[in-house]
Amino acid sequence: MRSAKELNELRAALAQQLAERKRAKPRIIIGMGTCGIAAGAREILKAVLREVENRRLDVEVCQTGCIGMCQYEPLLDVQLPGGPRVTYGSVAVKDVPRIIASHVMGGRVVEELAVAQMADGEPLVEGVPTYDELDFFGRQLRIALANCGRIDPESITEYIACGGYAACAKALTEMTPEEVISEVKKAGLRGRGGAGFPTGLKWELTSRTPSDKKYIVCNADEGDPGAFMDRSLLEGDPHRVIEGMIIGAYAIGADEGYIYVRAEYPLAIKRLEIALKQAREQGLLGENLFGSGFSFDLHIKKGAGAFVCGEETALMASIEGRRGMPRPKPPFPSVSGLWGKPTNINNVETFANVAEIIDRGAEWFAGIGTEGSKGTKVFALTGKIAHTGLVEVPMGMSLREVIYDIGGGLPAGAQLKAVQIGGPSGGCIPAELLDLPIDYESLREVGAMMGSGGMVVMDQNTCMVDVARFFLKFTQNESCGKCTPCREGTKRMLEILDRICSGDGKDGDLELLEELACHIRDTSLCQLGGSAPNPVLSTLQYFRDEYEAHIRDKRCPANVCAGTSAPYQINAAVCIGCGLCVRVCPAGAVSGERRQPHHIDAGSCLVCGACAAKCPVHAIAQGA
Repeated sequence: MRSAKELNELRAALAQQLAERKRAKPRIIIGMGTCGIAAGAREILKAVLREVENRRLDVEVCQTGCIGMCQYEPLLDVQLPGGPRVTYGSVAVKDVPRIIASHVMGGRVVEELAVAQMADGEPLVEGVPTYDELDFFGRQLRIALANCGRIDPESITEYIACGGYAACAKALTEMTPEEVISEVKKAGLRGRGGAGFPTGLKWELTSRTPSDKKYIVCNADEGDPGAFMDRSLLEGDPHRVIEGMIIGAYAIGADEGYIYVRAEYPLAIKRLEIALKQAREQGLLGENLFGSGFSFDLHIKKGAGAFVCGEETALMASIEGRRGMPRPKPPFPSVSGLWGKPTNINNVETFANVAEIIDRGAEWFAGIGTEGSKGTKVFALTGKIAHTGLVEVPMGMSLREVIYDIGGGLPAGAQLKAVQIGGPSGGCIPAELLDLPIDYESLREVGAMMGSGGMVVMDQNTCMVDVARFFLKFTQNESCGKCTPCREGTKRMLEILDRICSGDGKDGDLELLEELACHIRDTSLCQLGGSAPNPVLSTLQYFRDEYEAHIRDKRCPANVCAGTSAPYQINAAVCIGCGLCVRVCPAGAVSGERRQPHHIDAGSCLVCGACAAKCPVHAIAQGA
C-alpha cells in the first residue's frame, strides 16, 4: 500500500531524477510502436546500439510508443543536455552513423532528416519546426494521446513523474464514489467505442445495483479494418488506461477487473503485463489502495480475434470461457454481467480520458467539443491521404479540417470521393458533406457513426459498390451465426453485391438490398449485426448512380470491378517489349516478341492490373 502523500513525494523525486537524466547525458529515443517496428525500428535500434558501443559513447538509449506520425516511421529522437528533443523521420540504417556523429557527438542537427522538435524550456534549434508548427499536430488537442510518443511505455517511473496516478490518489482519498460519478457525468464523457453512451450514467447504473461482487472491464477487442487507436494507446501509455480503470472501479464498487485484448496485439499485451506488474510493485494495485480501504486488481484476458467479441455480452461470454456469442438484453451488464454480477464495460479510449477529468475537472473537459459531444476523439487516418497516422481532435471539428488541414489532403492528382468512418458499422460520407462536424449526432444524421475511430479516405479511383461489398464481406465472415437475420441476411446481401460487381446485376437488386438491409438492421440480436448493412445503405444513399451503372450499363465507373471494367490495353508507341507484363499476367492474356510492342487480348484480360503495376514505362492502362 502507498499513501497519497507517499505518491506525491515519489512523483517529486522521480520528476527531479528525470530532469537530471536529461541534463546528464545525451538521449536517443526510438519509436517502438507496432508501426515503427513494422517500418524497421528494430534494425534502427540495433544500429544505434552498435554505434554507441563502437564509439564508446556515454548516452542513454530508450524507447517510446507511437506519436502518430506513421508516415515518417521509423522515428529516432535525439536530445542533448540542455537542448530540445529533435525527431528524425524515415530513418534508414545507413543514416544512424551520420546522425550520431553529427548530432550526438558534434551537436549539429542533420536538418534534411529532421522532422520536428519539442522543447520543455530548452532553447530551440533554428531551421527545424516545432511539433505545434506542423500542420499534422497544430490542429490537434491530445488528451488521451498526451504521453504517447513522449514517455517510455514500459517505465512506471516516467508515467508517475509526468503526473500519473495523481488523479487516482485524488479520487480514492478526497472524493466519494458518488462524487467521482458526478464529475464524469458533468464532464459529458461518452463512450468512445461506438454508440457514445454517457459514461457517467453507465457507471451510475452499475453502482446502484446491489451485489456482493462487481466487475469492471476494458474492451480492447479492436477489430475494425483500418483501426489502431486502442492498440497504439495500450502500446504507448498503458498506465493511463489502468489508472482510468482503477477510478472507474472505485466509482462503481468493483474489486476486480479485466482488460480484454485480442491476441493479435502481442506488443500491447506485453506492455500491459509489464505495467500491471509495476503497478502492483508500487502499491497501486492490490489491497487498501492509498489507505482508502478500497482494494482492486486487474487481469488480462486474451481474445482469439473474433469481431463479435467487441459486443459486450459476447465479450463477457469469452472471459467466462464460453463461446463469444451475444445474448439478448435486458438484463444489461450493469445488472447481470460477468458470472451474473453487475459489470461495467468501457473501451480503451474512454478509460484514457478519466484521469484527466478527475485531475483537471469536469468543467475543463466539458469546455471542449460541442454541446452533445464533449472532449476529443482519436482517429486512425488511413487510405488515400498524404499523412496517415493517429490524430486526436476536438469534437465538432469538420471532416475537411481533419483531412486537409491535418492529413495534408490527398496525393497530387487525386480527388476526394468519400470518407468511410466508423468501420464496418459505419457509413461512407460523400465529398459534398466534408464540412460536416465530427460529433455523434451529426454523423448519425447522415447515415454514419463515430464507431471506434477508423477514418478511411477514398479517391476517384474507388468503386463505392466494391467498398460496400468489402465491409459486408467482413461482417458476414465475422457473424457469430446465432441469429438468422445476421447469419442469413448478410449472406444474401453479399451474394447480390457479388453479382452486381461481376456484371450480372439485374433490375430489382437495389430494392431487394434495401429491404434486406432494413430487416437485418431492425431484427438482429446484437448491434454488430444491426449495423452491418450501414456501408451498403450509405453508399446506396449517396452513390446510387454507381450501382445503377453496374447493373444497367454493365460498367464500373471506377474501372475496379472485374466483369464491368474495361480491359487493359498497351500503348504500342510507348511499349519497349521488356516482357515483364507477360510474366505477371495470371491469365496469359499478354503476348508479343521481345523488344517489340506487346498486345493484351481483351477477352482474356481479368482486369487485375498486375501488368500495369509492373510496366516500367507506364505503357499499360485501361481502355475506355
